[in-house]
Amino acid sequence: MKKVIFVFFVISLFSCRTTKETVLETQVEERFLDTLMVSAPTIEKQKSYNLPVFNPSATRHFDLIHTKLDLSFDWKNQYVLGTAWLTLRPYFYDNQYLSLDAVGFDIHEVKLQGKKAPYEYNGEDLIIDLGRPYSRDMMFDVEIKYTAKPNDTPAGGSAAITSEKGLFFINPLNSNPDKPQQIWTQGETENNSRWFPTIDKPNERCSQEISMTVEDRFATLSNGKLISSKKNSNGTRTDVWSQEKPHAPYLFMVGVGEYAVVKERVKDIELMYYVEPEYEEDAKLIFNHTGEMIEFFSDKLGYPFPWDKYAQIVCADFVSGAMENTGAVTFGDFVQRHKRQLTDDDNDYIVAHELFHHWFGDLVTCESWANLTMNEGFANYSEYMWFEYKYGKDRADHHRLNEMNGYVNSLNYQEAHPLIHYGYDDKEQMFDAHSYNKGGLVLHMLRSMVGDDAFYTSLNKYLVDHEYTDVEADELRLAFEDITGQDLIWFFDQWYHAAGHPILDVTSKINENNQLAITVEQKQNPEKYPAIFILPTKIALYQKDGSVEYKDVTIDKRINVFVFDITDNYSWLSIDAYDDLLAEISYDLSVDQLKAKALQSPNFRDKFFALTKLKGKEGSDLTYLSSLKDPYYLIRKKAIQELSSKDQQKDKLLDLVFSDPHSKVRTAALKALEETTLDSEKKDLIDRVKGLIYNDPSYLTANAALSLINTLDPNEGIKLSAELKNDENKGFNSTIIDIYLATKDSKYDGELLDFLNEAEAVEFYFASQKLLPFLIEKDDELKLKAAKIYKNKANSDGPPFVKFASNKAIKELHSSLSPDCAKEIKEAFDAFLEETEP
Repeated sequence: MKKVIFVFFVISLFSCRTTKETVLETQVEERFLDTLMVSAPTIEKQKSYNLPVFNPSATRHFDLIHTKLDLSFDWKNQYVLGTAWLTLRPYFYDNQYLSLDAVGFDIHEVKLQGKKAPYEYNGEDLIIDLGRPYSRDMMFDVEIKYTAKPNDTPAGGSAAITSEKGLFFINPLNSNPDKPQQIWTQGETENNSRWFPTIDKPNERCSQEISMTVEDRFATLSNGKLISSKKNSNGTRTDVWSQEKPHAPYLFMVGVGEYAVVKERVKDIELMYYVEPEYEEDAKLIFNHTGEMIEFFSDKLGYPFPWDKYAQIVCADFVSGAMENTGAVTFGDFVQRHKRQLTDDDNDYIVAHELFHHWFGDLVTCESWANLTMNEGFANYSEYMWFEYKYGKDRADHHRLNEMNGYVNSLNYQEAHPLIHYGYDDKEQMFDAHSYNKGGLVLHMLRSMVGDDAFYTSLNKYLVDHEYTDVEADELRLAFEDITGQDLIWFFDQWYHAAGHPILDVTSKINENNQLAITVEQKQNPEKYPAIFILPTKIALYQKDGSVEYKDVTIDKRINVFVFDITDNYSWLSIDAYDDLLAEISYDLSVDQLKAKALQSPNFRDKFFALTKLKGKEGSDLTYLSSLKDPYYLIRKKAIQELSSKDQQKDKLLDLVFSDPHSKVRTAALKALEETTLDSEKKDLIDRVKGLIYNDPSYLTANAALSLINTLDPNEGIKLSAELKNDENKGFNSTIIDIYLATKDSKYDGELLDFLNEAEAVEFYFASQKLLPFLIEKDDELKLKAAKIYKNKANSDGPPFVKFASNKAIKELHSSLSPDCAKEIKEAFDAFLEETEP
């Protein structure tokens, strides 16, 4: 699963548990008997000893071999009408009672081997009496007729997966013309048992066959291959999907809707892209590079894609980012965009993430949620692998820096915990920046330490040895040890079974013998994290002529001192030569050393942070101008943003606007021009820039061009806005909102509310962020109009952050009502607030 975390999302919180001390009160009895005082002895402070919280893998009483489902759907009541046939046998010990997960069902009939069987059902657990003990060599079949009512069960959810209903009806009565009518499922963590009975644990696995009867206008999707499709006389159609290879129950999936289905093949694998009909022409771009990714990952791992087909489907109002259901991946509709929108923000990272799960997560599955990083850490690292292969190391390292920032910043609102975390309070807490970000960062260090050949050979062994089974971290360690011949307990204990990461303070000085003494001090809190991390690394000593000397060292003390002979040619140093360590590292570099670092280092992070630290320093503009030639776009963009002499560099900035190959650099150059004095060349510049609005392939650059034109000539900006508000993709709305707001003219109030009403999901959130301060200052009637829009958004089936933003806006608008507010307006707001979720 991929969590899509926007800047306004709250990641799930984690509370660590500590052993509590119980202090017994000390009672002192004093009696005066003449000169004698008798004191009772002090009772010593005592500790209470408790076992730590431990969430083990589920005990396997039965082995689920095969699941067959026959499904139809009651759209009006949002019910699943199902019959399930399960084939099982006892796992090892003899057993007479089969317990199945089935949440919120009406159970109509249960049969064992074709005959009615007694059962008990409490709304969550279906316990079937098999009549006698069965041994592990005795296979049997049960049949269950049921109605599943996912909407009638508590929705639950977390920041990563915002509802636990398992199966979702979207626009079930087709009453909203702006929303597709769909059914889709989300099984992780243990929510598929809300629409079919199963053993809903990650260490279970079975083959499957699912038949779905739907209206003939709908397309269907499930795991495996479509083995039959039959039209019925009543206008329905029954599709049967079958997957013979086993996988975990949480990976089962069904999807129903009016989709355009675009197909292609890579080698002998069928690829299928399910999108809303409007996006049919762009379907291959939405899921760009899927075929190439399959070939790349198969080659890297030495293990061909293991499943029947690979389908990707877009789901309206999806409750997470995406989900790796085997061969039938679900995506939120945020991925669904047209060609020009995809220019600035493709879907490569999330497509790679879900695809790589088909080896790490689907083929080999974590045996418990405490081991979730065995799924998600690998999937996150696949993003780095793909970026490195397709776009180069700078792009991959840029992504890795974002991953590291995400992990480190998460520690501001949750305690650090081990990657393998048996002590969680709720399994949903495992979907955090440890399991994802840190897991991938640790794999990168492991790859760096053992080398590429050993890394991928070890992964191949791990996959071959454990295919179609469940795993824990020690099995990964053993695969690496078998291949490399090294004992890696220290690495896995440090990075998988302990919390935190090293914080390193690096200082250096040249002694009287012309030797460079480098001091590395580990500063992480030793009361919470390992006092000492063992860090094999290379120190890079950069010379003034651009050459580099590398020194292999191991940081393995609270304070390490490394001494090297140097010459007058020495310039600056890095203790992480290739930027591989998961560590916060601070250096004591001079301005000249920072300038050299910005231009000499081959590492993205070195250059980016050097440019950041040089801001405002004497002579830094020369470094920024040199960095405009850097091959990676973000360094060029950073150099433009930090440049202090923008007025003197107008010609250079204009050249970048029209010549740089990357849209984000062109956009940065246009924004920089807004900060310069352009009165004399205003008309000529407007004429030149206007063409970008229509001809640049990027909406980012086109919007920056519109913004610059509005700065130069507001009347021209208004004129263009009136035309561009009709853009078919609404690609200019955000900039037009800024332009209209800047006029402070009430004649645009109605259009601004229209923008708010038309915006969806992320666009709605950011439109609201801009418009709410403006609305708070307006009259009460306009506030009421806005509140009605917010209330409709809050009551929609959209993403949770839309509901949150809408309810918050209603409260703020209510608080800003004037003291003499009309009674009917105040009563309308009061009614809205009564319905508002806390």
